[in-house]
Amino acid sequence: MFENHEGQNVPQVTFRTRRNHEWVDVTTDEVFKGKTVIVFSLPGAFTPTCSSTHVPRYNQLTPVFKKHGVDEVICVSVNDAFVMNEWKAEQHADNVTFVPDGNGEFTDGMGMLVDKADLGFGKRSWRYSMLVKDGVVEKMFIEPNKPGDPFEVSDADTMLAHVAPNAEKPKDVTIFTREGCEYCVRAKGMLRDAGLDYEELVLNRDYTEATIRAVSGKSTVPQVFINGQYIGGSEDLEQYLATAKAA
Repeated sequence: MFENHEGQNVPQVTFRTRRNHEWVDVTTDEVFKGKTVIVFSLPGAFTPTCSSTHVPRYNQLTPVFKKHGVDEVICVSVNDAFVMNEWKAEQHADNVTFVPDGNGEFTDGMGMLVDKADLGFGKRSWRYSMLVKDGVVEKMFIEPNKPGDPFEVSDADTMLAHVAPNAEKPKDVTIFTREGCEYCVRAKGMLRDAGLDYEELVLNRDYTEATIRAVSGKSTVPQVFINGQYIGGSEDLEQYLATAKAA
């Protein structure tokens, strides 16, 4: 079993980071002192669960965390600064601070350093998350000690349920567009005005007409989907937003 460090100080270490092609040493105090910080730690950069789910959801929910008193959300992994910086860029995770624990000193101090030699990884971090206030661990979510890479409790939604159980989560919005489409521009403008972040998929760059027909049965654009619901084109979106605003 992994030890729960609630009520204890985080380990005193120095992180070797890279900023603007220069080495920058960052101490534990600089990261945590006088601040409320969420940390989520994971086995490795560019690995499947970490890249597909763990990082993206924390990145999406970081603005919500900050509305409820969190100063910073930090991703820690036993990887070097170059790898962490490249992974952050690849993930487009601008809301999250990536901290390299290259020597595993912080992870070891948290009692979360595990041997993954069977995967060729060497020493890596067990997956966990924690809420830290002024350098003291207030809450930890540690994945169960069982084979593989369990991902059950260290996710962003579990942390948000602890930090702000009644917080409104951001909507998942996707818009299918094409270059030069004035109705697509109008729809994106309405989404921005409504404060809705969205992912845009562009015809012949991200998808083909066959794809959009398979998804909705139609080939016209724009097509907007919100939380899994097909909204429709720009006029349908306008009506949806007006109804939501009146509710």
